[in-house]
Amino acid sequence: MKNVLKFVAVAAVAAGLFVSNGSQAVARPKYKDVMSANYAELAKKHGTDGKLTCAVCHPDKDKKIRNNYGTEFGKALTKKNESDEAKIKEALTKAEAGKSATEGKTFGDLIKANELPGTAEAAK
Repeated sequence: MKNVLKFVAVAAVAAGLFVSNGSQAVARPKYKDVMSANYAELAKKHGTDGKLTCAVCHPDKDKKIRNNYGTEFGKALTKKNESDEAKIKEALTKAEAGKSATEGKTFGDLIKANELPGTAEAAK
C-alpha cells in the first residue's frame, strides 16, 4: 500500500511539473519554419533569433485568435495543421494577395517592405 501511495505522489508531482512548465508548445511549428525561410528579411527584422513568432498571425496569447493576416493565411491553407511545405508556401503566396489594413497595400506589399503584414488586433 505504501508503494502505491508513493507512486501516486511521485506521479502527481511529475504531472504538476509537466503542466506548469513555462515553455509554450508550438502547435504549428512547420508554419513558422516555412514563413521564416520564405520571408528571411522579415524574420531578421521582426523575429527572434531569425525566426518569425506566432505574433505574425496571432495578436494574443490565445492562439485561436488570429489577426487579419492570420485569417487570410488560414483560409488559403487546404487543411487544418497542414504539414506539406509546398502547400504552406502556396498558402503564403495566396495570402500575400489579400488586402491589408494599410490602405492601398496588400499583405505581400507589406512583407516586401519588411513590415509585419497583420494588425495587432484580432480579425473582425
